[in-house]
Amino acid sequence: MIKIGLIDYYLDQYHAENYPAWIREASKGEMEVAYAWAKMDKPDGKSNAQCCKETGVQLLSSQEEVIENSDCLIVMSPDHPEMHEELCRLPLASGKRTYVDKTFAPDRATALKLIRMAREGNTPFFTSSALRFAKEYAALDRNRIEAIHSRGPGAETYLIHQLEPIISLMGPQVEKIMYIGTGDTPALVLRYRDGRVATIAQLGWECDFSLAVNYRGDHAVVLQGASDFYQRFVQEMVGFFKDGIPRVKAEETLQVITILEYSKMAAGQSDCWVALPAMED
Repeated sequence: MIKIGLIDYYLDQYHAENYPAWIREASKGEMEVAYAWAKMDKPDGKSNAQCCKETGVQLLSSQEEVIENSDCLIVMSPDHPEMHEELCRLPLASGKRTYVDKTFAPDRATALKLIRMAREGNTPFFTSSALRFAKEYAALDRNRIEAIHSRGPGAETYLIHQLEPIISLMGPQVEKIMYIGTGDTPALVLRYRDGRVATIAQLGWECDFSLAVNYRGDHAVVLQGASDFYQRFVQEMVGFFKDGIPRVKAEETLQVITILEYSKMAAGQSDCWVALPAMED
């Protein structure tokens, strides 16, 4: 039995509530979320002790105790990525396979620190939005993609769910970005070094996730909706805990965080290209 430990800001959140059952099912009982620790109880929410009682996970008294007793680790805090530098310091130095919940970091500088922590600790890790693994995207031919148009719901914090699939399908070599949206409807253009392009529009909570993909030679594929992404994501996480092979490259994660940070800069100067740092920086 592979024992997994959760490290979190507070445990009263959707992922911590559901990962134990999802992992048990995806691993066919070969893995269990056995231990947890969180920095604080959620203000005006359930205590960490109550959350652990409901999920059948043992609450331990420190990060160190969770790391010592676990075979693999999950660092959570999905709604507070600013906590990841603190929460990841010991896990990424442990050498134990570690999944870091999205969003990986609040900015590029912090993402670089976390990647260096993992390399110095010889710790295999990955992070991702679950949308990267949607059934529809997995079936796409990644060769000869010339352009993608992505639409989806939400506002700024949901941008990652559209950005991750684009980087997965087209690669991380984005050279510059431009904000073309309004105050109520964020929209972004990504220009690749080789001339390829992707556009993202966030059209409100009633909008589903969809992609239109154009291939060289004027051949298009339109995907309405995104399905099975949580189940497929958890299967990939379980696979990573078994074989230690990260499902997302660190360079892709770094570029996702860079675009998220620079998109805020671009929003302040609409219709102007904003260059991204070189990939090797």
